Amino acid sequence: MQAYVYKSLRKDDTYVFLAARDDFARLPEPLRTQLGGLRFVLEVALTPQRTLAREDPATVREHLLQRGFHLQFPPAGAADPMTADWGTDA
Repeated sequence: MQAYVYKSLRKDDTYVFLAARDDFARLPEPLRTQLGGLRFVLEVALTPQRTLAREDPATVREHLLQRGFHLQFPPAGAADPMTADWGTDA
């Protein structure tokens, strides 16, 4: 199964996997509005042997078959690196 991956131009670290290239009609209108523009970044074959950095490929394949799309959100707990304690007492 092929998947076409798009990056949201409005939501950082948010990606949309589509079962068909440029088939944005599969996305509900409220979701399209929230994501803003989408930029194509990758075409990937979702074979059973495929691994993905942040998603379970079986879940992505299931969502593509059922809905025609899958959303990948930023990792939970992703923090702004500028707010971390760098160990300085200044």
